[in-house]
Amino acid sequence: MSDVLQLVEARLITALGEPDARAAVTFVGTDRIEVLRFRTDGNVVRYATLGMSDHPMTDPTAPVADHLRGPRAELVLTVRGDGGPGSAVLDEVLRPLAVLGASPQVEGVVVAPGASLELGGPLWPGAPFTSVLVGEPGGLVEDLELIAPMEPVRFLPLLPMTGNEAAWKRVHGAGALQDRWLRHGTDLRDPARSGVPLT
Repeated sequence: MSDVLQLVEARLITALGEPDARAAVTFVGTDRIEVLRFRTDGNVVRYATLGMSDHPMTDPTAPVADHLRGPRAELVLTVRGDGGPGSAVLDEVLRPLAVLGASPQVEGVVVAPGASLELGGPLWPGAPFTSVLVGEPGGLVEDLELIAPMEPVRFLPLLPMTGNEAAWKRVHGAGALQDRWLRHGTDLRDPARSGVPLT
């Protein structure tokens, strides 16, 4: 594990506690992406990628890739798990999260707040969510400063979206969708929530 990833894992543990499970996925032509699971004292489960931040995200149109400069990030998904049979299904989110974590290497995507990430299928079996909205960092896990000229690692929350919400967001923007969630008191951690009213 690189020095950067050791620091990232330490920051995650400081903020979220010790992970109780982890899984690793390797895609052809990419470095390994791990997904760590953290359980709280309540019924909240958090999944965080580990590996995405090892390299800066770069614009695929740039003539030369900069191996030091550029944004770095990891992804964090928070859901409620009651410990019942459905909780095992939630753990099947591990591979989709690893796919999203590998997207900067595979597709040249620069993941930033306000962006939509399409999954090409449900976030986990039976989930009503087929994409996620990337939220603002700094709330749950503080940015991790690295030695210059490397940029800090930001821990970006993922907010699951239904297909209708994703389509509405494309037209009206991320801020408008988040305002609508707020006005309707939407629990974005509810793995079985219905889509917010959009009319």
